[in-house]
Amino acid sequence: MTTTTFYSEESANRRKSFLLALIVIAFLAAFGFVIGYSIGYGSGDEVAFGIGALAIAVGIGTVGALFSYYGGDKLVLSSSHAQKVSAQQAPALYDVVNEMAIAAGVPMPKVYIINDPSPNAFATGRDPQHSSVAVTTGLLQKMTREELQGVLGHELSHVRNYDIRFTLIVGVMVGSLALLAGFFLRYTFFFGGGRRNNNSGGGGGFAIILLLVGVVMAAVSYVFGALVQMAVSRQREYLADASSVELTRNPHGLESALAKLASDNEPLHSVNGATQHLYIVNPLKKLGGGSALFSTHPPIVDRINRLRQLTGDPPMNPAEVRQLTGLE
Repeated sequence: MTTTTFYSEESANRRKSFLLALIVIAFLAAFGFVIGYSIGYGSGDEVAFGIGALAIAVGIGTVGALFSYYGGDKLVLSSSHAQKVSAQQAPALYDVVNEMAIAAGVPMPKVYIINDPSPNAFATGRDPQHSSVAVTTGLLQKMTREELQGVLGHELSHVRNYDIRFTLIVGVMVGSLALLAGFFLRYTFFFGGGRRNNNSGGGGGFAIILLLVGVVMAAVSYVFGALVQMAVSRQREYLADASSVELTRNPHGLESALAKLASDNEPLHSVNGATQHLYIVNPLKKLGGGSALFSTHPPIVDRINRLRQLTGDPPMNPAEVRQLTGLE
């Protein structure tokens, strides 16, 4: 993999992720305005209501992002039943993590182990100075040192690229969309006829249109928010794969690790829908399928082929795909 190719990949993925974050913010603001305008319709101060609700919507997202910034990693580690370990307790793991941290140019993160036979790993934290990596016992048992380097290179890339902060904040913003959608739908159900019944003439028709727009935005926000979060996660996974190759100088370690992760069907018991996007492979749906529209991770076959493309190797042939996925 050439330096030019790597930085081209990194730059493209950063632009796409930043654009998706801006779209979330814009949708959050627009939805807040529609809610406020709808609530204030008929009062003569509709715009003021809309601007006020817009500010509240953005404020909710900001407060949530701050909470996530300072405490989200602790919540993630606790919900994953991760136990902090020392260098004396896990010397081989510590050695590889330290090796990858030096290569990435970041401080040594805290190291955690999850007692689970399913091989997987994730990184979390608000910045490289406050980061943690967690691996399962299954990963330690089933990976060679070369493969472990590839996995931890991937996770330390998330730390170096500030993906750990980005995913926490975007996750909260997406949650804010769902919160606003739920509020609007409940308001519409209980109070939808209130002030609008006092309108006369054409105003009543506009009120109905406004109501319908708000209901549609509320319904769309659930799907839109989830798709944005998934798209951000997929782009970050591609970038972290490429970064891992840069750190290890050995694309075959990560490629082999991804193949093992794809073929292992051991379920991860400590995962939930709120944390699945953090792992190196989706523990709820490892392989994905098709375009993986509703998956937080790209299909592993695509990730392996991107690695091969970066290194100039040919893509997986049909026989290799069948052997890896076990679908035929």
